[in-house]
Amino acid sequence: MNDSRGEKSKVVTTLSRELNLLQITMMGVGMMIGAGVFIGIGNTARIAGPGGMILTFALNGVIALFVAMSYAELSSAIPRAGGAYNFARIAFGRAPSFLAGWMEWFASSVAGSLYAVTFAIYTVHYFSQLGFIHIPGTHLPMLEKLVAVAVASIFLYVNYRGVSQTGTTGALLTLGQTLILAFIALVGIGTALYEPERLANFKPFLPHGWTMLLVTMGFTYVAFEGFEVIAQTGDEAVDPRRNLPKAMLYSILIVVLIYVGVSFASLVAVKDVGGPAWVWIGKFGAKGFGQAVSRLLPWGGLVTTIAVIFASTSALNATIYSATRVSYALGRDRMLPPIFSRLSKRRMTPYVALLFTAGLVISVAVLLPTIHLASSASIMFLFLFFLVNLCVIRIRHYMGDELTYGFMMPLFPWLPIAAIFIQALLAVWLIRMSLVAWIVGPTWVVSGIAIYYAYSRHRTSTTREEIVTLREEPIPRKQSYRILLAVSNPENAVQLACCSYRFGQAKGAEVEVVYMMPVPPQVPLSDASQYMLRGEEAIVEAMLYLSTDFTFGSTIRYCRSIPRGIISTAAEQRTDLLITGWGGHPRKGFALGSTVDPILKRATCNVAVLKNCHQQRYMRVMVPFAGGPNGVFALEVASMLVEREGGRIDVFHVSSPGEPRQDIEACLEKSLPPLGVESSLFEPKYAISRDILGTLLEQAQQYDLVVMGASREGLFRQVVMGRLPEEFARRCGKPLIMVKASSPVRSFVRRWM
Repeated sequence: MNDSRGEKSKVVTTLSRELNLLQITMMGVGMMIGAGVFIGIGNTARIAGPGGMILTFALNGVIALFVAMSYAELSSAIPRAGGAYNFARIAFGRAPSFLAGWMEWFASSVAGSLYAVTFAIYTVHYFSQLGFIHIPGTHLPMLEKLVAVAVASIFLYVNYRGVSQTGTTGALLTLGQTLILAFIALVGIGTALYEPERLANFKPFLPHGWTMLLVTMGFTYVAFEGFEVIAQTGDEAVDPRRNLPKAMLYSILIVVLIYVGVSFASLVAVKDVGGPAWVWIGKFGAKGFGQAVSRLLPWGGLVTTIAVIFASTSALNATIYSATRVSYALGRDRMLPPIFSRLSKRRMTPYVALLFTAGLVISVAVLLPTIHLASSASIMFLFLFFLVNLCVIRIRHYMGDELTYGFMMPLFPWLPIAAIFIQALLAVWLIRMSLVAWIVGPTWVVSGIAIYYAYSRHRTSTTREEIVTLREEPIPRKQSYRILLAVSNPENAVQLACCSYRFGQAKGAEVEVVYMMPVPPQVPLSDASQYMLRGEEAIVEAMLYLSTDFTFGSTIRYCRSIPRGIISTAAEQRTDLLITGWGGHPRKGFALGSTVDPILKRATCNVAVLKNCHQQRYMRVMVPFAGGPNGVFALEVASMLVEREGGRIDVFHVSSPGEPRQDIEACLEKSLPPLGVESSLFEPKYAISRDILGTLLEQAQQYDLVVMGASREGLFRQVVMGRLPEEFARRCGKPLIMVKASSPVRSFVRRWM
């Protein structure tokens, strides 16, 4: 079938949507309950003591819940395969997104290797005790590696068979492991109730102090990454906006209860060992959990082995799925060679991505010792989750009005901020557990950076969330005060250019004109150029007026959100003043409009929004004044636009009866000298009225222009009493400019973000 230009249209194949809430919840639980319990319990007991072992899993669960909420919010808004890679692509652009996907692929693959090795350690040890394996102890590690490779190969094949088999197999294995571990936890609780003296095993509670918790929490953090695999099911889950957040939060709660329960059971299981129970458990290291359970239950070794088989294989199944999906997403977007996105025609699974994942899982399982496997997986997930928490803050702040959320976390942004600091701390302390992890992790990151700059950045496909430059004639380098003029159509371009001319004269500025081009959602970005004509006309109109007197540049861009595109361009160009127009017709739910509101709130520079500014000369200018930085900036703007010969600026303050009035004279005396503005242009005026808005509107009729500061953000007064400047702007029929002054600290943070 050919399109209108005679080119062959490609047949697009997609992943099948078959996973229900139970399946994806069990995938998350299955990915978490693996090596975390079986390898973690013995090692955490040795390092942090009995109380430290319990607290390690409980506190990690709290941190994981914070991160899970970030994943839940982002997955509900961006439900497609790729997880953290997709979030970083939308939040920060191509390079950080590639790095996120690159880390996610490796982290899941290393976790899969860890689960395969855990399976091998416990099963080989159990069958050796039964006498089924007769080989020297020095050869057991080699046998364990062979078993790990074999079980990894089996589940690589299960993943190849298709998502339905993957989800069903994982759900059955996870249900089995959860029931067994819950049974062990209940037996431990019952034992403590029957023999309360066993609670003495918890003394001393923290024999090595609180700081060792940071080491064990960093080491076992890999045990809480299951929500990452749930995020990968966005293309294959039923009703993902609703089910993905539920599955993430359910899985965390289930896993924390299981971890704390079996940790408690492991400690109360041990008695009469000639010393502290936690020391005895700790000396077995990775096998400590199995040794403890064997003393708690008849046939404890068999129960532990069955639990390990269920837990490690379900986790292995989930991590292979996750790693495969993220490498598929990298190939889909041409971050990696397109062959990674190739799907099996029969199974509809990304078999090439699966082959590369198989190479990673098997090679890491063979080459790295167990302690370094766990630490390497943990540090990669710490890096990854650190980035995801940054993503949720940026996306909510800059794109919240563009996305449809199925879940929004409470206490935003404090939860992701807390998680960021704690994860950074855990990553630093992890070096005390494994220096190898701090070599392997950064090496993988550096190799990803090299691959991106050598290959990916030149080939990456464009997504609709990105800002695309269609035509650009920029000013090569910023030399002076820079004005960014945002135009939307040829009709108002000259009016905006007139005011920009006055600003430019006053500041000796250079002027950059930007046109953000709207493209209908159904039109592919490859055809966006046909919508450029209005933008080209508007830029020409502005150029004819400005280019003879100012250094001039222009750019035409596409962004799904016009305000986000303008704000991003202003930050990229290091703009000092952003000028845009407003037709005076607010949309429902916005103070001024869907474009002006975000610009006033989020821009990293000074902003001037022009309404009805058709005149060339302004003799009488009114500045409604209530103090603050926006008010001072309004004074400066008024001084730029008023006619020097015979012009006058009235600074007008209205106060309610009985309230103290603003001392305009003192404000002018303090504010004008730094601005270099003549004080003779300004005349203070006062009024007392119960109807402040009505008085201002009445007075405005006497003036050629009104310049007013926008509402200051974050004040409780705005919520209770409304936003008077915006209400005034909507109802005022005179030429009006609303201004917002940038805050240096806030602008720096926003520009950096």
